[in-house]
Amino acid sequence: MDKFQKNYFDTTLLFIIFLFMIISCISVYSSQKYLPYQDNFALKQAVWFVAGLGFSSIIYLFDFEQIKRISPFVYIFGILVLLALFLAPEPFAKEIKGAKAWFLIPGFGSLQPSEFMKVFLILFVGKIIVNHNELYFHRTTGTDLLLLCKIGLATALPLAFILLQPDAGTAMVVTVIVIGMIFVSGINWRIIALLGILAAVLLGGLVYIYIETPDLLLLVLDQYQLNRVDAWLHPFKYRDGISYQLANSILAIGSGTMYGKGFHGAQVIVPEAHSDFIFTIIGEEFGFFGASIVISLYFILIYRIIVIALQNKGQYESIIATGVISMLTFHIFENIGMVIGLVPITGIPLPLLSYGGSSLLSTLLALSIILNISAKTKKYMFGEDD
Repeated sequence: MDKFQKNYFDTTLLFIIFLFMIISCISVYSSQKYLPYQDNFALKQAVWFVAGLGFSSIIYLFDFEQIKRISPFVYIFGILVLLALFLAPEPFAKEIKGAKAWFLIPGFGSLQPSEFMKVFLILFVGKIIVNHNELYFHRTTGTDLLLLCKIGLATALPLAFILLQPDAGTAMVVTVIVIGMIFVSGINWRIIALLGILAAVLLGGLVYIYIETPDLLLLVLDQYQLNRVDAWLHPFKYRDGISYQLANSILAIGSGTMYGKGFHGAQVIVPEAHSDFIFTIIGEEFGFFGASIVISLYFILIYRIIVIALQNKGQYESIIATGVISMLTFHIFENIGMVIGLVPITGIPLPLLSYGGSSLLSTLLALSIILNISAKTKKYMFGEDD
């Protein structure tokens, strides 16, 4: 009876992506009125969505054994592109706001390699974990530490290039992705707990240094990164300077009250609101009600990925799904948190909503991998699980 089977494709996830496309284009269009540019960013965003879905559909040509085999090659390709960015001359990779993180492509715009490196790293680290677990079926502290070293070495190189740009926000995302994948790698929880304690002590030490002798942080941070912490802690004290964007973002979202000011009704000027601060437009124009709908859609998005991961029995697929969940969850929490003053500003885009080709393409690529997992999952009639 097990021969009666059908492929499972998560149309709910695809529908949620379509809803985000509509919300994104509407919000980006509304944010344009205060931008000092003549470009139609809403139209460009729609084109990016269509191009991203078309480009990402290539992933359906591969099954996950093939994806696992080619993951080292896409990882190496990502490293080489990051290296090329680091070595590229000014006309090809111009420094923007103190960071050299984008390739400038005439007639196309800019491309941020680190956005794609996040997905490449998920695929490669997943392969490392699965191969290690197959090789060392009987786990010991030694084998677990060996796996941690393998993951650490794979992560260190792209992380170093990203920090050299410098792009602390993306570096944080990469770190969270790897931490999430370590949690489901089978490593002993005592080792994970010890690493958690060490991380907490390190964070506590940084907080103490910031309070007592903040100048010492300049040894590891740039001045603009330290300024972002000051702007976060005292947004209205520095409203006329370093915290102008954050202070106006808080005012914009607060002024939206329950139901907002209506479409195209934003009145508070938030610089570059179409990109990292797109949530301020949603909060001001559609209020608490509209913002709650967006957050609920994100909850459903993450929930659907979890369901897909649980329905598929493959270890590699489940680990990849965990990496994607970690990436999206941190992006969502950090972006919404920074625009309401909950966490410092890091320049992390809001997935599927912020304007930007690189972010959108990499997110759609990650979600296409998840859709591929759902499409390759078999559901059996009268199977053992039923």
